[in-house]
Amino acid sequence: MRKKIYDIKPPKLARKADSDIKKRRSNRKREKHFPWGTVLAVAGLLVVIMAVYLFFKLPKVNIEIWPKVETLSFEQEITADKSADLVDLSLNIIPAEYFTEEKTESQEFSATGNASNEGKATGTVTIYNKYDPPTPITLKSGTHFLSDSGKYFVTLQKTTVPAGKKSGSKITPGSVQAKAQAVEGGESYNIGPATFSVPKLSGTSYYYSIYAQSAETMAGGYASKVKKVIDDDIRQAKDVLTKKLISDTEASLKSKIPADNILLDSAISSEVVSASTNTKSGTVVDKFTYQAVVKAAGLAFKKSDLDKLAKDYIISQMPDSKTMLTSSFKADYTVKSLDIDKGKIVLNLNFSSGIYQNINKNILIPLLTDKNSEQINEAINDRLGVEISNLKVNFWPFWVTKSPKSQKAVKIELKFE
Repeated sequence: MRKKIYDIKPPKLARKADSDIKKRRSNRKREKHFPWGTVLAVAGLLVVIMAVYLFFKLPKVNIEIWPKVETLSFEQEITADKSADLVDLSLNIIPAEYFTEEKTESQEFSATGNASNEGKATGTVTIYNKYDPPTPITLKSGTHFLSDSGKYFVTLQKTTVPAGKKSGSKITPGSVQAKAQAVEGGESYNIGPATFSVPKLSGTSYYYSIYAQSAETMAGGYASKVKKVIDDDIRQAKDVLTKKLISDTEASLKSKIPADNILLDSAISSEVVSASTNTKSGTVVDKFTYQAVVKAAGLAFKKSDLDKLAKDYIISQMPDSKTMLTSSFKADYTVKSLDIDKGKIVLNLNFSSGIYQNINKNILIPLLTDKNSEQINEAINDRLGVEISNLKVNFWPFWVTKSPKSQKAVKIELKFE
């Protein structure tokens, strides 16, 4: 006989298993009873409500009107005056204003003059005196001595040469040392030991008795070319620097003019306040510095003032029933006369602008509600007639064929292109 075997679970596991089974059954019940029908019904109702709302709120009409434009052109003489504070249409005057700028600048220039830079050879000579009868002799400073190689030297101080000593018929020369210098610069005077005569004693009894000798080489003689400042250098430096400085100062002045201001080139004046150099003509230097100060002044006027006067004049000349088309406004001018000192610029002004019939949208819109395209065209043409050149009616959305009853949904746009 077979035995039956039973699985026995512990109490805790059994309770947990029962709990899991109950949860699964509960979830199945909820899934089976979710209210899909209710959700769909509510969503459908919202769609209907939204459709109705859009049907009545979305419709609008945009009406584009092209007014006929007439051009008015004028030519007037106006004055920009520094003494004026405001635009004056009755006198055709607009304000003008002075602007000033001052700049200081220095620049280095090269000297172009030629000069010699020389060093003279010097040395010591011994002067001899063997004059008979023995007699001392005095030579003044600058006495010339001629070397046996043909080079001239001069003494640098007054020199007394003592008398020689005579013994029988023989004379022992008296002597004295003295400094001598070459009469010219150059290396050719750096001569070695030599014998010198005194040319000015030629033809006298002293010529063969007074002479000199050097025991060492003369030294220090040299010659080179150097630059020096000449009058043309100074004149050219002034011309170059002042022209550059005037240009720079005027450019700086223009850069500081406010954007709305007009500064004519002819309304700028410049003056050289000072121009000089501390280096004198003839100075031996390679380069020198020149400095200058320039002041520029300009008379300017505002473009907005010019335009305001022109626009005010156009408005004064057009009918009250018209409106100025400011986008078509144009103004050109030429200078008739200019006086910077008096602060006046006289201009010939040519200006023009388009004008069109006034269109009061607040009056027109109430006439265009709850109407189809043909009725809107008829209402506008009855009101404006020949004052417009074109008309276009745009309904939105696509299914709309009639303007809404709400005035807020009716838009009028004026076109001029």
